[in-house]
Amino acid sequence: MTGMSEQTVPAFARGTRLQHDRVRDQWIIQAPERAFLADPVAAEILRRVDGHTSLGGIIDALAEAFRAPREVIARDVLAMAGDLAGRQVLVSVT
Repeated sequence: MTGMSEQTVPAFARGTRLQHDRVRDQWIIQAPERAFLADPVAAEILRRVDGHTSLGGIIDALAEAFRAPREVIARDVLAMAGDLAGRQVLVSVT
């Protein structure tokens, strides 16, 4: 993982954003010269990326919203955040 931990406050890299395509009813991560489809799980996580909330806070909110085991959500969120940081989609604000 590219330096992402529960204390990390993630933000979208400059020129990158999450956008909902209403025609296709899909979430898309748009980045300079590329785009990624965000599956429903990724979209739930990325919709909470605001540049102020830590990954731990996002994990807590998801665990509460979906009444799921925190450790399972933490593993998935940290793995996805690390992958997207490696692709230069997410950056660490802190």
